[in-house]
Amino acid sequence: MLYHLLYPLHEQFAVFNVFRYITFRAAGAVVTAVFLSLVLGPWFVRSLRRLSIGQNIRDVGPESHQVKAGTPTMGGLLILLSLLLPTLLWANLTNPLIWLAMLLTLAFGAIGFADDWLKIRRRRNLGLTARTKFLLQALVAAAAASAVLGLPEIHGLEPTVALPFFKRAIFNIGWLYVPFVVVVLVGSSNAVNLTDGLDGLAIGATIIAAATYGIFTYIAGNAVVAGYLQVPFVRGVGEVAIFCSALVGASLGFLWFNAHPAEVFMGDVGSLAIGGAIGTVAVLSKQEIVLLLVGGLFVLEAMSVIIQVTSFKLTGRRVFRMAPLHHHFELAGWSEPKIIVRFWIMAILCSLLSLSTLKLR
Repeated sequence: MLYHLLYPLHEQFAVFNVFRYITFRAAGAVVTAVFLSLVLGPWFVRSLRRLSIGQNIRDVGPESHQVKAGTPTMGGLLILLSLLLPTLLWANLTNPLIWLAMLLTLAFGAIGFADDWLKIRRRRNLGLTARTKFLLQALVAAAAASAVLGLPEIHGLEPTVALPFFKRAIFNIGWLYVPFVVVVLVGSSNAVNLTDGLDGLAIGATIIAAATYGIFTYIAGNAVVAGYLQVPFVRGVGEVAIFCSALVGASLGFLWFNAHPAEVFMGDVGSLAIGGAIGTVAVLSKQEIVLLLVGGLFVLEAMSVIIQVTSFKLTGRRVFRMAPLHHHFELAGWSEPKIIVRFWIMAILCSLLSLSTLKLR
């Protein structure tokens, strides 16, 4: 909105010319998102407490987590507000990619909201069934793939997959693109959800991943830079860097209240929405495979669950003391803050490795 209101004034007042630059508006989105989070956060947490919207702790989880029972949850609603409002304020709203990113984030958030609401009503850690949740996510992801392919050819979003580390390694996968996008979005959404088990862990990793994809989207949207670095050029996707920046700001603001010991949890409404947002940005920037590196921590957490379940079903033995991986280290005697910081370090290293793919080709 600010872009549409103030940029046209640049012909009369040169100072408003700064609104044409994505970097300026991205910085504005970060500051606005942090400000909204910090201002609304205390009221939001008090409201959740007053409404008795508290977290139910699984009986199968670490015993140390029982002290967290009753901590306000569904803080993801604050993240969504602090993400979407700054995006609306600072982005070019004539760009369909911005709307696609926001709508898909809301759709995944709605699935998470339904799951959280059922848990609160039943006063147990049982919301939507796994099958229902996966089905809803797959339907949203399939609709997203169809929407991407239905965009005007001017954007350059074709059913192709680009491999990192290789020059011009771009493959057209045709009709397989739809199930491919479903795997990317559903996998990303659930991976973030599985990582959200310790105070500040998932939201800290989100800051790192969102900032990294902010760089990727800015590069992919610049024809000259994309050509030089030999990455797929997607017309207009540079504007999505503002969405990524707003996610960074919203996450920073939420971390203020979610840092150990957490005053509020994001709930599935937050984790599923964030995972969906990151996956969507990966698809729009044609950097889906790089998501394995950008979200390396999320992938590691998800893989630990897959390995644990597969091993137990096939052999009756567990590979880890408990899955996801952060619980394994808890039972190994690591303190919660130590696990969180060390996992953040891993997330930063994964981010740097992903950025190295821009030159190592």
